[in-house]
Amino acid sequence: MRGLLVGRFQPFHRGHLEVVRKIRAARPREPLILVVGSAQESFTRANPLTAGERLELIDRCLSEAHLSEVSAVPLPDIQRHAQWAAYVVSMVPAFGRVYTNNPLTRLLFERAGFEVEAPELVERERFEGTHVRALLESGGAWHELVPPAGVRFLEELGLAQRLRLLGEGDAAPEGAAGA
Repeated sequence: MRGLLVGRFQPFHRGHLEVVRKIRAARPREPLILVVGSAQESFTRANPLTAGERLELIDRCLSEAHLSEVSAVPLPDIQRHAQWAAYVVSMVPAFGRVYTNNPLTRLLFERAGFEVEAPELVERERFEGTHVRALLESGGAWHELVPPAGVRFLEELGLAQRLRLLGEGDAAPEGAAGA
């Protein structure tokens, strides 16, 4: 049976990595799927990375950590909670267990008949995407919050500069629907 962990991973940080490590250590024979949620979102302060960038970031961090049997799948939002669990089932490889600390995600998957577990979070206040993005944007000390491979990749992308630019006005270019 595969496990499933849903997140936006904006960006993938040490907290995410530790959750994946704990899940894999507890169930070494159970492959794990990371669902990269809100895959259609990018170039905003809350979702600065594209789905492709997040997949690359996750792959580099997991490779560096020597974590195998973990795959990442992008998943756009559908904005219909009542159908969301069925939508996930239709879009990712088969799974039997869901890992989440989100109450709505728990409710939706339990109602759909899945076993749901809450993985232990590591220093949630410190390892939280909003906090990491704020430090990136302000030029703060974010490097210790992201795995080394992730630090290198985010620097290659110029994510700190991207976030600063996005913070300057959040103005969408002309003709960019929904930006």
